[in-house]
Amino acid sequence: MITNLPATGPTAADLAAIDTEWPLIAAELDVLDAQITMLYAEDHGGPSPLDWRRLRRAEARVTRAAAEVAAPPTARRAVV
Repeated sequence: MITNLPATGPTAADLAAIDTEWPLIAAELDVLDAQITMLYAEDHGGPSPLDWRRLRRAEARVTRAAAEVAAPPTARRAVV
C-alpha cells in the first residue's frame, strides 16, 4: 500500500470552472447524442425531419452556451 502520495484531485478553482462551463458541456453532449441518432437512422431508412430538427436545435444550444461561457462574468445572466 502506498501511503506517501500527495492528495490529488480537482481544486476548488477547477470545480468552479467546470460548473461555469457545464451548460456548454451538456449542450455538446446533446449534439453528440443527436449525431449518434442520425448515424443509427442511416441504417434504418434515413434520418427523419425530426432527427434533423433535433440536431439543428442541439447545435444552436451549443452556440448559445458557448457565447454565455465566453461572456465576462459580470455580463452573464442568472440561470433560473
